[in-house]
Amino acid sequence: MSDGWAAALFIVTLVVAWAVAYRFLGDYLFRVVTSERHCRVERGIYRLVGVDAGSEQNAGAYTRSVLAFSVISILVLYALQRLQGHLWLDAGLPGVESHIAWNTAVSFVTNTNWQAYSGESTMTHLTQMAGLAVQNFVSAAVGIAVAVALIRGLARSRSDLLGNFWVDLTRLVIRVLLPIAVLGTIVFIAAGMVQNLTAGTEITTLTGGSQTVTGGPVASQEVIKELGTNGGGFYNANSAHPFENPTAWTNWLEIFLIGLIPFALPRVFGRMVGDKRQGLAIVAAMGVIALASVALLNLVELAHPGTVPTAVGASMEGREVRFGTGNSATFAAMTTLTSTGAVDSFHDSYSGFGGGVTMFNMMLGEVAPGGVGSGLYGMLVLAIITVFVAGLMVGRTPEYLGKKIGAREIKLASLYFLVTPFLVLMGTAVAMASPEQRASMLNTDMHGFSEVLYAFTSASNNNGSAFAGLTVNTWWYDVALGLCMVLGRFLPIVLVLALAGSLGRQAPAPASAGTMPTHTPLFVSMLVGVTVILVALTFLPALALGPIAEGLL
Repeated sequence: MSDGWAAALFIVTLVVAWAVAYRFLGDYLFRVVTSERHCRVERGIYRLVGVDAGSEQNAGAYTRSVLAFSVISILVLYALQRLQGHLWLDAGLPGVESHIAWNTAVSFVTNTNWQAYSGESTMTHLTQMAGLAVQNFVSAAVGIAVAVALIRGLARSRSDLLGNFWVDLTRLVIRVLLPIAVLGTIVFIAAGMVQNLTAGTEITTLTGGSQTVTGGPVASQEVIKELGTNGGGFYNANSAHPFENPTAWTNWLEIFLIGLIPFALPRVFGRMVGDKRQGLAIVAAMGVIALASVALLNLVELAHPGTVPTAVGASMEGREVRFGTGNSATFAAMTTLTSTGAVDSFHDSYSGFGGGVTMFNMMLGEVAPGGVGSGLYGMLVLAIITVFVAGLMVGRTPEYLGKKIGAREIKLASLYFLVTPFLVLMGTAVAMASPEQRASMLNTDMHGFSEVLYAFTSASNNNGSAFAGLTVNTWWYDVALGLCMVLGRFLPIVLVLALAGSLGRQAPAPASAGTMPTHTPLFVSMLVGVTVILVALTFLPALALGPIAEGLL
């Protein structure tokens, strides 16, 4: 079978699996977030933290809860890293340096999982388990909870109550993320992934030398790393390491886990607003963009552009032989279309256009299907912008699901869209204007610019993947990228929850002959068009200076 047909079969099986999960996991998620019953473990947690599970929060209280939980999480994770050399399972590793500890704490709490360090030689097993893995669970749950709060704002009438953040967080971790993670861990251990607490094993290499192979709780972290669209690897090589991703079928399973919850959440949206067609329209828009991106990246990389790849008939630099070019390209597309950031190949080794596709995926706002929760609420904000544009075209007050999109709503939606472009472009401009920061670039041509642009795009969109060649483990980059992660995560969340409260206070307007249906192929095509065009207009000049210029050489 040719590489092209093998890549196509790989993609088709993923699409079929996600289609099945859309129905069954989506229905289960709907029952989780709408149930009025609490299990015994959940009730114990509520008593421990002093939460009244029967009360709901308005937009302000929900927002304060999200921010308070996140601030405490950053402080705890920072302290754990700094003190790890004095705690259990330290394996002789010292405390993490302050600027790296700050960057890492912010990274994992914001679901970015950007790593300015080598995991196996920097973090102890305790930090990996009690710090990083825990944040993989709860940061993912925060994203889903915010998406559900926005749906409640769209579904409810004359009420700005959006549910209870602490209840949503607890349920999503205990009823959704933990069960799937436990099952996935068993499968990954059976596949050959490492799961132990050893400090390392001395082995004799083929050349007769000795090497220490680091062990650890890898399989359990690998599952939630993908399931929660986190991306932080136990090893520096991430999912290219054989202990994290040993075979081609585990590579398929990791990609499946990345898209599992983001593709299922639109089903929850459709059921909560009482019209399953609305969920189908959103997932269709996500699917069209995702399929186009995956196909384009495969096409570019399988064509092996460039003098050396053309001469040898393959584009295998920076790829694992056990995955090949096609499967690696699919992995790269899905991790940048979501907020995962995991890698099983070297994005820096991709062709100019290939690297540009991965950047464009993140610049879309990671909405196709996006991160767990963040992808759905990002696409819903774009849907609101789309109906506003459509309303201007026909001269009517725009409505979405019976809620009028007035000045307040469109301002919040517009500010949401502008946050990450501002962070990406300003961060890149400041770095390129500073001789000291340009000195961190290994390449000084357009590829070096692409490395800087990729770094700020990844951090501001809470992705976490990176081009190589840029030395980001410096005080300036650790602080600057950390600030981009914080602002890129929490400013949009604040705006989304404010939007949810504003929509929830409205009474739904009855549909009329002039109401634009938002479940039709016409609306799906408009939503896709608005999403792509807005990003193209915003980022095309920057892309032209980097990956496009490189691809045209």
